Formats: sequence, structure tokens, C-alpha cells
Amino acid sequence: MGRPRTFAKFKEVQEELARSGSAIFRDKDGFEALVVRSPYSIEYIHSYAEDSPFFLGLAEKKLLGSRCTNPACRFVYATPRSHCMACGTPTEWHPLPLKGKLHSWTTCRFGSEAFLKETPYNLALVEFEGAGSVLLARLKDCVEKDLYVGMPVEARFSDAPKYSITDLWFVPARA
Repeated sequence: MGRPRTFAKFKEVQEELARSGSAIFRDKDGFEALVVRSPYSIEYIHSYAEDSPFFLGLAEKKLLGSRCTNPACRFVYATPRSHCMACGTPTEWHPLPLKGKLHSWTTCRFGSEAFLKETPYNLALVEFEGAGSVLLARLKDCVEKDLYVGMPVEARFSDAPKYSITDLWFVPARA
């Protein structure tokens, strides 16, 4: 096969990688670096363990947080946890409302492969009546310039659940 072809433009290196699987990139100082295409795949086997009810709930279009079982505390978490962070008591599953308010947000201009088609996209911290913490989820069907703290939002759920946090997102609440 011989030595791979040498290129000074990385776009040409990428094209050669797609064609033959290897190329040499020569930088402006004359340094040559061998570049090889090495695709791989990985399969994850993941257990949600104690968090399973949260993800099963999303598939049923339910939003579950957790509530401290200590009668003197009863703190409600929008992001579920097994024990109360205020007093250390175990928690129990607690239904959350499907409507909330925008606490804060960020617009992601770069994303993983799973979100490339949506980029740029908004991630929101959503607060709920009666909950003392917020939930991080995507915010769809809106643009950054229209967002504001306190904006009413409502949950949406995937019709084809993957048992992932991406089964849930929020949209501006209808008036």
C-alpha cells in the first residue's frame, strides 16, 4: 500500500480519510502528522436503579420528583434524589405539576451528535410550584430572544420513549 498521501489543507485530509482511511497532514512548519480513520462503536448497558420510577414515569407522561419523608422537613426536589439533602432522611416519589416557570436558561451553540439537528438549542432550569429545587431539561419551540425569567412553561413527552431525559422537554405554556 505504501505511504499515505500528504496534504497541507485539513479539509483534504478529511476527504482522504473518508476515501482511504489514512493521510498525512503537513503543517505550515513542515511537520508531518499521520492521521488515521478509526471508527468505533460502544454499547452501554445502564441501570437506573433507584431512579427507575422517574424514567418509567416519563414514558407514561408523568413527571416525578421526590419528597422528604421527615414530617418536620417534607422538602420537595424537582430533580429526584434518594435522601433529603437538608436532613438526610429517605425520600419518596412525589408527582410534580406539568407546568412551571423558567428559572434560568442557556443557549447551546455546540452539541453532541444526538443534538446536532437541534443546535442551537436551549437548556432550561424549570421551577415548579411547591418544589424547592429546579429541573434541567431542553426548552423547545421558542427562540432565545423571547425567553425571560419567570416565563410559564409546560412539559412535553416523547411518544416513542427511549427511557432517557430526552423523553422530556418544555415549551412555552399556552395562554
